[in-house]
Amino acid sequence: MSSGSSGPWRRWQAEQPVHQDIPRPAATTPDRPRPVVWHPAYEVDIGPHVFPTRKYRLIRERLRDEGTVTEGDLVTAMPVSDDDVALVHDREYVRKIADDALSTDERILLEVPFSPALREAMWLCAGGTALTGRLARDHGVAVHLGGGFHHAFPDHGEGFCLINDVAIAIRLLQREGVCARPVVVDLDVHQGNGTAAIFARDPAVFTCSFHQQHNYPAWKPPSDLDVGLDDGTGDAEYLALLDRHLPVILEQHRPDMAFYLAGADPYRLDQLGGLALTIEGLRRRDELVLRHLREADVAVAVTLAGGYARNPDDTVAIHCGTVHAARGAG
Repeated sequence: MSSGSSGPWRRWQAEQPVHQDIPRPAATTPDRPRPVVWHPAYEVDIGPHVFPTRKYRLIRERLRDEGTVTEGDLVTAMPVSDDDVALVHDREYVRKIADDALSTDERILLEVPFSPALREAMWLCAGGTALTGRLARDHGVAVHLGGGFHHAFPDHGEGFCLINDVAIAIRLLQREGVCARPVVVDLDVHQGNGTAAIFARDPAVFTCSFHQQHNYPAWKPPSDLDVGLDDGTGDAEYLALLDRHLPVILEQHRPDMAFYLAGADPYRLDQLGGLALTIEGLRRRDELVLRHLREADVAVAVTLAGGYARNPDDTVAIHCGTVHAARGAG
């Protein structure tokens, strides 16, 4: 089993002071609905591909048809500016995206075909994640039907991720005074290498990643906490590890906001994953994470991150389960 805590995590525990007087979000009540952020432009035509961009539309339709969300619950994302993106990404990289001037190697590393529509979707997505954070501050929990593009580095994109929407949102919200000490809880099956690298030297942002150890990316820059899981890890062990680590993170870092990357790809039938969580296990994961965060009075901005099940309906069901958990969180 390779799920032990990383060395940087142990050093961080010893070095961090206990912080007090952290601003907390207002308590949620039944008459304060959980907002859901989305945009139709997220469904980019990338041709035959394992990344099902249609999932964003299908999730919204299913939630609407089952009565989980109404049109009044939906908030339309607005794009970030190039200057906003440059809070995280190198200016030269932002320029190359704007000019459609990515090199052949950069396009190969991205692993999805670049187009102006992809750029538009990612600028909207970063704006959507930032908006989700603002709404989370006001409502306790908010959900983005998108986001979680955690493989993008300051100078390049990779692994389907053109820009890092969560990192951009954090920098925007810190600048606005919405949050000061966020935590990134990354539960995608793949380690959040871009996010880890971006915040590696920033003690105000705590990054943690629970992922399949022997999977993409090959190079995993250390997060503040990395829990690398063996192939085939199932519900019981996964949930026990979450339940063990989350309270320690919350006690030591004292975050004022959490960005929760609720990946659907730890699912046992995911095409790009090798863990063995069930749909029920993933529902319990979402409930556990949200319970710990809300009991600590931490505002939670939820993003969907990855999901590539052999049956796309399974991916949609898992993501909808995340929204159900968020809507019911205390």
